[in-house]
Amino acid sequence: MISSFSRHRLLMVSYTATILLSALLLFLVQPMFARMVLPLLGGTPAVWNTCMVFFQATLLLGYLYAHVTTKWLSPKYQAVVHLCVMFLPILLLPIAVPANWQPPSGGNPVLWLLALLSVSVGLPFFVIATTNPLLQTWFSATGHPACKDPYFLYAASNVGSLLALVSYPLLLEPALRLATQGWLWSAGYGLLVLAMLGSAILLWRSPAVVASESVADEASARVAERPAWRRRLKWVLWAFIPSSLMLGVTTHVSTDVASFPLLWIIPLTLYLLTFILVFARREIVPQSMVIRLLPWLAIPLAISMNATASREAVWLLIGLNLMTFFVASMVCHGQLAKDRPHTKYLTEFYLWMSFGGVLGGIFNAMVAPLLFDRIYEYSFALVLACLVIPCKAASRQERTARVLDFVLPSLLVAVIAGLACVLDLGNSGWGRVVLLGIPAMVSFTFAERPVRFGLGVAAILLSGMLFNLFQGEELYAERSFFGVNRVATDSEQEVRKIFHGTTAHGWQALDAARDHEPMAYYHRGGPIGALFQQYDVDEAKRIAVVGLGCGGLAAYHEPDRHFTFYEIDPVVKRIAENRSFFTFLSALPVADYEVVLGDGRLTMQEAPEHGYDLIFMDAFSSDAIPVHLVTREAVQIYLSKLSAEGVLVFNITNRFVDLEQVVAALAEDADLVCLSCPGTDISQVESKNGGAACHFMMLARDLDHLRDLPSDPRWKLLGKPTGVEPWTDDFSNVVKVLKW
Repeated sequence: MISSFSRHRLLMVSYTATILLSALLLFLVQPMFARMVLPLLGGTPAVWNTCMVFFQATLLLGYLYAHVTTKWLSPKYQAVVHLCVMFLPILLLPIAVPANWQPPSGGNPVLWLLALLSVSVGLPFFVIATTNPLLQTWFSATGHPACKDPYFLYAASNVGSLLALVSYPLLLEPALRLATQGWLWSAGYGLLVLAMLGSAILLWRSPAVVASESVADEASARVAERPAWRRRLKWVLWAFIPSSLMLGVTTHVSTDVASFPLLWIIPLTLYLLTFILVFARREIVPQSMVIRLLPWLAIPLAISMNATASREAVWLLIGLNLMTFFVASMVCHGQLAKDRPHTKYLTEFYLWMSFGGVLGGIFNAMVAPLLFDRIYEYSFALVLACLVIPCKAASRQERTARVLDFVLPSLLVAVIAGLACVLDLGNSGWGRVVLLGIPAMVSFTFAERPVRFGLGVAAILLSGMLFNLFQGEELYAERSFFGVNRVATDSEQEVRKIFHGTTAHGWQALDAARDHEPMAYYHRGGPIGALFQQYDVDEAKRIAVVGLGCGGLAAYHEPDRHFTFYEIDPVVKRIAENRSFFTFLSALPVADYEVVLGDGRLTMQEAPEHGYDLIFMDAFSSDAIPVHLVTREAVQIYLSKLSAEGVLVFNITNRFVDLEQVVAALAEDADLVCLSCPGTDISQVESKNGGAACHFMMLARDLDHLRDLPSDPRWKLLGKPTGVEPWTDDFSNVVKVLKW
């Protein structure tokens, strides 16, 4: 006969392991399926944010199921019902994108993506999402000595989630194809069904727990009372802020580097780590310490949000963003953990907490793009995090102090605005000191007053926006699913630029004498100028360009030459065709160009076979690479549309990722010759005339098709790459090619 000690130990091991496994599966499927849909929607961070909203909403439904069934059924009967429910997802395995699902061209794909997620992964994710609150409820009915406070099992759940998020980008994604990952996940789900059955058997064989004894053992009768609405709203707010911050920092980090699982997962990993720390049975990180630390991180972050930096500085800023997010989440989640209710309201607590997380996701992914033309939701969540910092003396605050909490930050904004209007703050030196330095120093004195401090951080952010207003002439800004597009005038270079995120994607001279001269990456002294010198109109009659920008490549137009631009973002098309901004396209005869809306790889499949003489791959999301455009499958599509002697051109200019060896591996895989021209050294004259440093690669079926380019000393012929496999739709390793 099993002793009481052995039974309790078996209960603890079984329930902990089952919760850990369910969390492992729950958080493996998120980056795995998001990775599956990238070839359909490109590399925009909005793909991951939309997926996160879906997963958060489905998690909420799972918690609602657990809450309702707990109210209607005893734990032992609930176990019977749930085991039957767990067999339903087996009919849908393995997880994969259904055939013939194509996103809408030229429209917002959010609803389409949500429908795809519902059909493909909705039911399995929903069933697994119920595991954590259900098993905690079952555990509270087992008679185990720790059953009166099963919240520590939530930490075990987050450990499993953390293991999944760390292992996916570092182990699974580089080593396994997506199809193999799908089958491996299916096997894990089968193991979870068996583990849940074992946990149910242990529950059925456990003695009944007397509810009154459980309540009597609580330290205070207050925690057994039904939570008031004010308390529930606090739960929602404390969950909303870290959720919104997580998506905000994910967008901020992955916009410029690349949209791939590692950069999605780092913020989510930190988010889960905070739950592990605050719900542990003993305090690991003192709450008082993170409360004191937050102001020292929030102010530098607020200053940095309106600044641009070099590649080296960007990595430091990414670290600052992640550290601030982690500390802010520790503050909010720490308050949640301290205010957790009696186990009688366990499922309700998780339900409200999940509801707050869903609201944060919906706000960032769906509401903010409609309200803001910039990524202001990140700043909004940062200010909220500062406003809810716990205040020890909140009950003893005098009325005058409360009034000053609003008056002093308002005066600070008024003073800075007045200085900006009266003084010439266009100078980037002392102007930045005035508009950013003064509110930063003053805000440090507000740190002991949360409301005053939060509004002080808001003043810093407003000052940064004001400085940027004085720094340049912004003509237009519009936000879409694919990011923020801006048009601004650079008076120093005398050009007008189009920006996506923080990166300029083309510019045009303001001087009418050279307004149709190719500039930026396409300047005549660079790789593209050298390419067009080698081809007359008959040899390069039909040209395809994936990525429109301002339409700068059209500057190489000649009679009888036709350009087809493939552009995923309708906003970019409107900007490029607006004569008030750029005239590269409007200067062309209407019959000599067309703009095809939709993902370039997908829409190009409808083009005539071998119909293009030159194909340019020049699509970016800010400075991030769309991974799905540099895979084996993508190259096969391009080659099927390229003439026998045609040339495939890749723009791999990037601050953070070196794609030279990746493209060389694709060329080797497709039996193509490959030339690389870094083009990073440009003369002062070229720079003054609007040229920019760039890196292009050119692929052809035969070396002779590249004309005299191989003899140009600026170009190098690449051989077989070592240590780099060709990327495919179900395999890529961006980590390996990052410019650390």
